Amino acid sequence: MAALLEVKNLGISFGGLRAVDDFEISIKKGQLYGLIGPNGAGKTTIFNLLTGVYKPSEGVIMLDGENITGLKTIEINKAGIARTFQNIRLFKDLSVIDNVKAGLHNHYKYTTLEGVLRLPSYFKTEKAMTQRAMELLKVFELDQEAEYLAANLPYGKQRKLEIARALATEPKLLLLDEPAAGMNPNETMELMETIRFVRDNFDMTILLIEHDMKLVSGICEELTVLNFGRILAQGETAGVLNDPQVITAYLGE
Repeated sequence: MAALLEVKNLGISFGGLRAVDDFEISIKKGQLYGLIGPNGAGKTTIFNLLTGVYKPSEGVIMLDGENITGLKTIEINKAGIARTFQNIRLFKDLSVIDNVKAGLHNHYKYTTLEGVLRLPSYFKTEKAMTQRAMELLKVFELDQEAEYLAANLPYGKQRKLEIARALATEPKLLLLDEPAAGMNPNETMELMETIRFVRDNFDMTILLIEHDMKLVSGICEELTVLNFGRILAQGETAGVLNDPQVITAYLGE
């Protein structure tokens, strides 16, 4: 199977400090892939490089055969990468459904004139967006809270809403940054089922950063382990988690 994401020799420095060095990864279409490592290992920095928050000092990022190295965040999102964040970033003063509709604007458009004059094309587009947003909310069992303010959702549901909004951009690759952070064990188990459902029913490729090893071992087919910005281990999940270097560096044993 062809690789959807192919990263070669990726690196970046901040003030002389090498944050990521010679990072490489190949993720196949439809794969659930994990990126793990101790705090400060460079995991979120890699997500920021993949999504255009930072421009790499060197290296190449290929998405589905297209070179997206150094593109702006909005251009990378349009090319097919969406993400969530370790610290949830919702539009908390907007409703749940309006958060999802914000993600749909890449694919549903009307002109300023159509919006101001409320032309029939505007209402047609708005109706289509609302219908699609509700479909996504039902996947995450958030349709009953569609008109709630996002800020008023419980923490676990805010996590789900952020994933729903990311999916609204219709990405090829979904990056999840610590999706289980702050969740209790029951919420984490439910999240695992949701991630699997998204992969299987949205034909999605998923790369996630995670500290919950039960989640990682339960859903990730392959792993890359980072330490001090460099790859420590890489391969199938079971083999990586049993690697003595990983146990020492990551699990502290």
